[in-house]
Amino acid sequence: MGGESTTRTAPRHGGASRGPAGGRTGQRLSGLAMALGLVLFLGGFAWGAVVYRPYTVPTSSMAPTIDAGDRVLAQRVDGGEVRRGDVVVFTDKNWVTGAPVVKRVVAVGGDTVACCTEGKLTVNGKQIDEPYLADGSLAELQDFPAVKVPQGRLFLLGDERSGSLDSTAHLTDAARGTVARSAVTARVDAVVWPMDGMLKRPTGFAELGGLSSPGPLRTIVALVVVGAVLVLGGGAYGPVAKRLGGRSRSRTEPAGAR
Repeated sequence: MGGESTTRTAPRHGGASRGPAGGRTGQRLSGLAMALGLVLFLGGFAWGAVVYRPYTVPTSSMAPTIDAGDRVLAQRVDGGEVRRGDVVVFTDKNWVTGAPVVKRVVAVGGDTVACCTEGKLTVNGKQIDEPYLADGSLAELQDFPAVKVPQGRLFLLGDERSGSLDSTAHLTDAARGTVARSAVTARVDAVVWPMDGMLKRPTGFAELGGLSSPGPLRTIVALVVVGAVLVLGGGAYGPVAKRLGGRSRSRTEPAGAR
């Protein structure tokens, strides 16, 4: 015989490995990352749905804190948890029938609220610093007589004092403009559209008693973001490892005819 002839058949998959890209450890870690990410992502959304309710504020009575048309997230709370300075959502048929109202609590049961002393609201004789009001605006467009808030009730004002139909517009009612704590359904934590973020703490009321603690919104957002990153990172591991592995093989392939 004149020589030995050999024939090579090219692999059907162009030489690529049939196995999963990346090592076994990498595959396991990517799967674990995706599983943990899904738990965090879905758990964060579920937690948020239980704790928070979205509202669209239809008027500018809370400007500049909340403008007309803004979308807010309000934490579901019991009326007994409300503190001075909170922006709350409540329903009261004497104010608006069949629709929630958003206002700021400036006095609680037992307080005496009046306006104005040197242009500032007073609660129990103390002047309240209200940096959330528009620059140059007074605490109230017109003075109103001192009101002793009954136990179990709240006195509420809009941050846009010149046009807000708040407790001062109901002083002639039987309850003298106050609202029952039980009427409160939620406390506003943040403006989410546009993305203005968390409401600033009403530190001007701190001398009168404890302020409400912020809700878990920041923690919920962190869980959702971390979960999304883990899911995307775990899902990208396989394609990235395959691409890097292909480049490595192409660099080490021997030159020459076969």
